[in-house]
Amino acid sequence: MKEFSDRERAEEGKFARDEEMAFRITARRNRLVGTWAAGLMGLTPEETDAYAKAVVQADFEEAGDEDVIRKVLGDLVGANVDMDDRRVRSALHDATVEARRQLIESQ
Repeated sequence: MKEFSDRERAEEGKFARDEEMAFRITARRNRLVGTWAAGLMGLTPEETDAYAKAVVQADFEEAGDEDVIRKVLGDLVGANVDMDDRRVRSALHDATVEARRQLIESQ
């Protein structure tokens, strides 16, 4: 019975670590996408930092990526940047890969 409890505790610990890593990857990804979009909009370094933080915050509006896509696409179109949904989704995918790589390298 002790083996079962130990195994269960180990699985719970792994699940918690995996969830934390997924959260960190998503937050870093959103910051990277915010920085990318800020560059397209021609923002200053200070504005870029603030905008990247705003993109991270936008992800807390609803589950999934739609809130981030909506914010970034809306802001880019509002700044007269030629942009569409497909390009934002592609940037989000690329930023996910980069965020995962950065976090793995930092460990």
